[in-house]
Amino acid sequence: MKIEQNVWYADGGLKTGVDTSLGKSAQLVLAFGGTDALREPKHFASIRQAYPGAKIIGCSTAGEIGGEKVRDESLIVTACQFDGTPVRLASIELKNAADSFDAGRRLAQTLPHEDLVHLFVISEGIKVNGSELVKGLAKGLPANVAVTGGLSGDGARFEQTLVYADAPARSGIVAAIGFYGRRIKIGYGCKGGWDAFGPMRRITRSKGNVLYELDSQSALSLYKKYLGEHAAQLPSSALQFPLNLRITEKSAPVARTILAVDEKAQSMTFAGDIPQGAFAQMMMANFDRLVDGARDAAMTCCQGVPMGSATLAVLISCVGRKLVLKQAIEDEVEAVRDVVGSQAAITGFYSYGEICPFAPSGACELHNQTMTITTLAEA
Repeated sequence: MKIEQNVWYADGGLKTGVDTSLGKSAQLVLAFGGTDALREPKHFASIRQAYPGAKIIGCSTAGEIGGEKVRDESLIVTACQFDGTPVRLASIELKNAADSFDAGRRLAQTLPHEDLVHLFVISEGIKVNGSELVKGLAKGLPANVAVTGGLSGDGARFEQTLVYADAPARSGIVAAIGFYGRRIKIGYGCKGGWDAFGPMRRITRSKGNVLYELDSQSALSLYKKYLGEHAAQLPSSALQFPLNLRITEKSAPVARTILAVDEKAQSMTFAGDIPQGAFAQMMMANFDRLVDGARDAAMTCCQGVPMGSATLAVLISCVGRKLVLKQAIEDEVEAVRDVVGSQAAITGFYSYGEICPFAPSGACELHNQTMTITTLAEA
């Protein structure tokens, strides 16, 4: 397995002195960039010209990861040549958030299942119910096929997200790469690092991914009370104060991030389901624990790809973590590097949601505010 990675700039094409020697032999290209960069069809054309035989998948972001660097409004292009691993790409258009489950199921059924080992998914990031998308993918896949990936981003703007799926970028697209055969080894891990505070409240009124009431009170009013002066910057400020969601008081928690607020309806729309009858609690950042969470996610990957043997690591971290860590954002990427080793190429992006099993033997779930890592190597 061979990897080459280049930084492309929206105003100048390829950076001077880059290496595109893989050329026709590359089978897969991952391209993560700023929304403006993906809007330009000429940039997709440049990638296609450099790698004419590759499947191209990627998306707009809230920040791009290349090596140990985190950039904004660039285009990180990572080309992969496999020694003995077939890859297939499939995509589907998402009509609206209500179509998420069916879109996931249909997408999973589009790819051949024989010898399928893993599915890597990049989705529309705003007009989607990520929880339902993941449920649909699981419904359409064999039980032994894990799914990782994430929802595309648009900085802190939440206006439009775009996805590459072997074509110029469009909104409303969900794309997937299937990895096939016995030679590919894949590890994955997902961890948070946020601290819960305040009382645990029951969700008394919700519909899908829209929350109306906690403990029979306006959820938006309660949320604003906790945010204080940060409430004026909603929904972007909500990235720093996610909800800790539990189906029962003792079940494993998942984080949920707000995508939009509706003052008239006094509601909040989240990236994933907010089931009525479940429990929710506010969370806030703990700087050291966020970095430790990234390191723990990398350690979990070692169960699939042993430490020091990964060739590629794809990092998908939440935009909320980026807003909290600010100038120290590269600390979490460096923490991953310390675990996966210097031999691994690192790429990825900051997202509106992360897709990964909570544990290697668990079911795939949508997460928010986590660092999710997928590592690859060939035997």
